[in-house]
Amino acid sequence: MRKLVLIAMAAGSLALAGCQTARQDRQLSGALIGGGTGALIGGLASNSVGGALVGGAIGAVAGTIIADATRPGYCRYYTSAGHYRVRRC
Repeated sequence: MRKLVLIAMAAGSLALAGCQTARQDRQLSGALIGGGTGALIGGLASNSVGGALVGGAIGAVAGTIIADATRPGYCRYYTSAGHYRVRRC
């Protein structure tokens, strides 16, 4: 039964993976890389599972934000009124 549930979850994940946009795919890869790196650093720095969990969570959030902010083909600027804008270059 457990194997069947795992197979169903894997199949569902693969089916939904095709529904992502390029932006979401970039954010997901940033979250995975940041989360893994954060968990590794947090675990090594604190020698505890709690440190690894906190480091992984912080790394995942930071990775998502950085991946989204560094999207190629987009320019970021402030208008004369001080508003932040993101437009295609």
